[in-house]
Amino acid sequence: MFKEVLDSGVLRGKNIEAQAAACLYIACRQDGVPRTFKEICAISRVSKKEIGRCFKIIVRNSSTNLEHVTSADFMSRFCGNLYLPNSIQAAATRIAKRAVDMDLVAGRSPISIAAAAIYMASQASAEKRTAKEIGDIAGAAEVTIRQTYKLLYPKAAELFPEDFKFETAIEGLPSS
Repeated sequence: MFKEVLDSGVLRGKNIEAQAAACLYIACRQDGVPRTFKEICAISRVSKKEIGRCFKIIVRNSSTNLEHVTSADFMSRFCGNLYLPNSIQAAATRIAKRAVDMDLVAGRSPISIAAAAIYMASQASAEKRTAKEIGDIAGAAEVTIRQTYKLLYPKAAELFPEDFKFETAIEGLPSS
């Protein structure tokens, strides 16, 4: 892909590292292992803004077909990095999907939704994780996780899977 982008000349004059980083971002998404712009920035010496600009130009000028990124795309990695059991991952995935289906989190990024869903599921379990711990893994600000969680909280009873084993009842969940 990188060679195609270089040969096409659509990014002529743009930073070569930004071009490579944007191609890496696209390749990860196409292979079903999406990474955040922040993660790509961490391994390159390029700003998120530069990578984003190159990404938009590449997508606009090519036949690259990209699926939309969902919170489920990040759930396994985030929960694994937080050492959470599969039951919490499954609950968080269900919470995030239901929240999107119920239109509770319109305009929120998939990363924020995933992080808030993990926070909610972990707080209801014996495997509690703080918003800060989750944010450090997900690359989301603690305040963003809490704001998104506040959108989920009023409908918590409808979001959890029916077979979820609550360690902390819904009424005992933090309100923020």
